Formats: sequence, structure tokens, C-alpha cells
Amino acid sequence: MIRASLLSSLLLWLLLQLPALARGGSAGNAEERFDLLRAAGVYTSALTFMGPRILEPVAVPQLIAWGLSGIAAIDPRLRAEVRDGRLRLRLIGPDRREHVLLLRPTPNATDTSAWAREAAEIQEAAYNVSPLLRTAGSGAIVRGFFDEMFNHLDPYSRYSPPEEAEDGRTRRAGQAGVGITVASRAGQIVVATAPADGPAAVEGVRAGDALLSIDGKNTRGRDVATLLGWLRGPEDTSVSVSWRGRDGETRSADLTRTLIPPETVQGELQGSVLVLRVSDFNNATGLRVGNVIELQLHESGTTSTPSQPMLSGIIIDLRGNRGGVLRQAVIAADTILPPGVIATTQGRYPDASRILRSTTGDLVPFLPVVVIVDGRTASAAEVLAAALADRGRAVVVGSATLGKGLVQTIAQLPDGGELRVTWSRIIAPRGWPIQTLGVMPQICTSLSAEALTRQLEELSAGRAPMAAALDRHHATRPPLTAQQALALRAPCPAAEGREADMRVAHLLIENPANYAAALLPPMRNAAAATRP
Repeated sequence: MIRASLLSSLLLWLLLQLPALARGGSAGNAEERFDLLRAAGVYTSALTFMGPRILEPVAVPQLIAWGLSGIAAIDPRLRAEVRDGRLRLRLIGPDRREHVLLLRPTPNATDTSAWAREAAEIQEAAYNVSPLLRTAGSGAIVRGFFDEMFNHLDPYSRYSPPEEAEDGRTRRAGQAGVGITVASRAGQIVVATAPADGPAAVEGVRAGDALLSIDGKNTRGRDVATLLGWLRGPEDTSVSVSWRGRDGETRSADLTRTLIPPETVQGELQGSVLVLRVSDFNNATGLRVGNVIELQLHESGTTSTPSQPMLSGIIIDLRGNRGGVLRQAVIAADTILPPGVIATTQGRYPDASRILRSTTGDLVPFLPVVVIVDGRTASAAEVLAAALADRGRAVVVGSATLGKGLVQTIAQLPDGGELRVTWSRIIAPRGWPIQTLGVMPQICTSLSAEALTRQLEELSAGRAPMAAALDRHHATRPPLTAQQALALRAPCPAAEGREADMRVAHLLIENPANYAAALLPPMRNAAAATRP
């Protein structure tokens, strides 16, 4: 027994020496020290922000216990736990025996900063005995803490470390440029896109124009990446460009670079139908939807009266759109809806519960609208589709959508990282939850070709083919189980978009009677709900 005890002690001593050995050996890239103060500050800020905002209340000790399991995810020999009023850090030795490395009483359950400090100190103690943790580094340990915590909450809350968070902020806000993309065609450089709200478009640059020079440098023979590099630069600096318009005239202008979100809206006229492809929702998407529609109305000569409009309808293609900034979906919906409810959000935090309304009035009240969705359509894109369908303003074609109806709020942390926390659920105008359930189309294309043919025959007879499924879908109220959601989604299974989607969308616009048969009846309380 004495020999066994001595051997166990020797093994533990050797384990404790490994970090010192690693500094001169195989773990040469490891950090010298765990950044305890930084970790404690990040955890304090995060827990303070999360506490009142997460959808279901969870005590700080439980959040800490979940987070500390991230230590074992990096080094399985270590176990950190909160149990019986004690914080423990245990090490499993090569002989499978457990050794307590740290044992101390837990702080007061409501003392967030004390719990954050304890969590960081336990991580530091683990770091000091684990070459694996030292090699991973402080940043990976902090990320592991949040990953394990959020695994117990919901699939959309997350922590982004500083570099990743900065990339995300850049994507949402955009890079400083003049608002055009370019392409090489037939030996010359042409403008591929020119969003109406960009500096270049304001000066008259249009898609299809030939880009001749940038700051006096000829564009001919240059690759696209080089040209984009010339166009981009620090915000509020200027760049001189010259271009030849489609009318053959050569023009030039000094453009001031500004932060421009990537283009997410592409408009194309197919016959007399305006097709809007919306790839995602960044900080400019809603405005650009309105700009593209207004531009097409102007160019086609269509007025705001129903007498012989040049445009016959609008198709909004949301297939593959994973969502993004919720507010931008609201702005896009406001472009096409009369005053009324777009969606409501429900959460514990006072600011999380809101009624999102359309207020400005329908820009094209005389035009039919068809929205195309698929199984990848999610989040803000689902909000737009649900609002237009529920309010009887559009027919949705495609398959059941993803069903991401949770809203995240973002906090910047002391380390430069970001915390994205789910704080509310989205409810469609007719009262059903988007989360898990998703949007059910009025015309389903994810079944067989024969099934689609039967639906179109039903429409021709003046009957809505998905009426029964939609009634069940819209009568659902939260909460609902995954099994219930699957049963409700079964009449139109989620699938990737297909060619039939666009074909059916055009058929609906070409046949007003079929379009009218597929529309949901208008909501009687839509306008009343806008009253304060």
C-alpha cells in the first residue's frame, strides 16, 4: 500500500512538472501564462449581459458549470465541476486515480463577477498542469468555455473571438469603396454591379458601363482583383474613375470612398416580370430592395396606378438565403405591405418583445408578388416570406423553409470578441412561431411532378391546394415539440430549390385567377395592430 501511494505521488509530481518541461521541449509555441485578468473580464461582461436576456432563465452557477466543461474538451484528463457548494478541479492520472488539484467553496449564487473570477482561476490552475491547454492558448480556452455553455442553450448563441468578430462586423458594415464590382468581358473591364445607393451610381455609373481608368491608370489588361484593390481604400478618401456609358459617352468623376455593405439584391427583368434575387440581409438590403423596385418602375414607365402597368409582377427569390439583419427584412417588407404587423418578437428582456410594423405603404399595390423559398431559406428571409404571405400580399412557392425563428442580440466584449445571444422568438402575423415550424408555401414544389400538376389543376378550379395544411400550420402556437413540427411540415418537405419554382412563379403572375386562388385571405386586424 505504501509503495502504491508513493508511486501515485510520483506520477502526480511528474504530471505537475510537464509544463516546465514543455517550455523547453515540444510545446515551444505555448503561451507562458494564462491571461487570467482578460478571461475574468470577458466572463463578467458576458454573464452580466446574458443573465436577463437568454430566453429561459439559467442561474450563473449552472452557466459556469457548463462552461468549465470546456477544459475537458481540450484535455480529457482534467475535470472541473461545481457540486455540493464546492468548485473542484480534478486530474485523472495514468493509473486512472483522481487527484484533487483545487477545492474551494462557491461564491454567492448572484455574485456574477466572483463566479467569473473563480472560473478564470480554475482555468489558470488547469492551464498550469496541462501541456494541451498551454498549447491551445488562452484564446482557445475562452472559446471552449463559451462553446460548452452554449451547447446547453440553443444552436444560435455563440462567442466569436476578436479576429472573427472583426470580420463579422466588416461583413455587416461593408468595406470602404465606391459601390461597384467589375468583371472582364471581351477584353475590356465592365461594371458588373452598381448599387443605387453607392457613390459611383450617384455619379451616373451603371452596370454594363466600361471602366476605362482608375486614378489615371488604364484598366485594360488588369485582373479584377487588382482593380478592386485600386477602388478600395480608407473611408472618406477619394478616387478618380473614368468610364464609357452604354450610350457611348465617356465620363469621369472623383468618388469618395464609403463603407458599403456587399451587394445582396440583384434585379433582372424577365419579360414584364421583375425578379429580385436576395442572397442575404446585411445593413443595406432593405433599402436596396426598395431602390431596385423604384428604379424599375421609373425605367418601365409604370406608375402607382393600376391602369395598364408596364410591369406585370414581382418575384422575390429567397432560395438559399440564410437571413441576417432582421431590421432589413422589416424594411423590405415595408416596401411591399400596407400598414400593419410584419412580425412580433417575444422574450424575457423588455427590449426583446416588440411589434414590428409596416408603416410607409405599399410601393406597388397593383402588382402581384410571388416569393420563392426552399429548405435553406432561414431567419430574416423567413420573416419576409411569412409577412407577405400571412398578410395576403404574396403567394409563396417552394418547400418548407428551415425554421429559424430566434433573434440574437450582440454584445462586444472587453477582448474585442462578440457575444451573440438568443433573446426572443419570432411570431408571424397570424400568430404561429417561425422557429422549428418554418414557412409553409401555398404551392409546394418539393413533391413529385404529378403532385405539382394536381396543385395547378386545383388552382385552375379556384381551390387552394395547400389550404388544409396551411390551416393546421397557422393554428399552431408555441411551444411545440420537434415531432409536432415535423408532422406539420410533412405536407411539403424541405428541399433545395428547383427549376419548377421559377416556372410556377411566372405562371401565377401570368394567370391572375390562379394567383388569387392561391393567396391567403387578408387579415382583418392587420391595420388595427399598428395602433399604439
